[in-house]
Amino acid sequence: MGETALLRVPIFPLAGALLFPGSQLPLHIFEPRYRAMVRDALASDGLIAMVQPRDEEEPPALFEIGCIGRIAACDELDDGRYNIVLEGLSRFRIAREAEVETPYRQVDADRSGFDEEESDEALGIAQRAEIERESRAYADSLGYVVEWESIGRLDDEMLVNGIAQIAPLDVGSKQALLEAPGLAARADLLVQFMQFQRMAPGGADGPETLQ
Repeated sequence: MGETALLRVPIFPLAGALLFPGSQLPLHIFEPRYRAMVRDALASDGLIAMVQPRDEEEPPALFEIGCIGRIAACDELDDGRYNIVLEGLSRFRIAREAEVETPYRQVDADRSGFDEEESDEALGIAQRAEIERESRAYADSLGYVVEWESIGRLDDEMLVNGIAQIAPLDVGSKQALLEAPGLAARADLLVQFMQFQRMAPGGADGPETLQ
């Protein structure tokens, strides 16, 4: 692994929050350490990396793979909080955590080995129909009201990544979706996770998870 591939980035460890290359993630920033992170990012390159924590310790252990985003929109509130939108740039693997004096954590991110050309990848007709069908059943089981006509107009990437972002799946399932090698693989995983939750005792909002 060459040092030239590494990029020093601040990280925002947040369980269940997925950012994909080419997608957007709205965030409400209220903790003082992360307000400082946003201020520093705005004053430099605008980069913030999203990564999921493995546990609830402080500081938490981290999953190795996350996604780097750039602040695409920012609204600073009167009390110092921020509403921001991150636009996903590239996935990365944590090479090492940096020793820094900032109140937020930073890592050296290795972006090599990830194929981020998903915008050129399309699902087959049968796979697209399957994920639309399963997402309807999943939403119905959760009691969600969805504007399906609008959903049907989304391209494949926005559909799959959007469901992956908002579906109330466990952290391990979310991480598997992030790490999927391509859009088709992510779509297959998403269908499996939604089906599993629907069929598990307690339904889609029950306690069972698929690891």
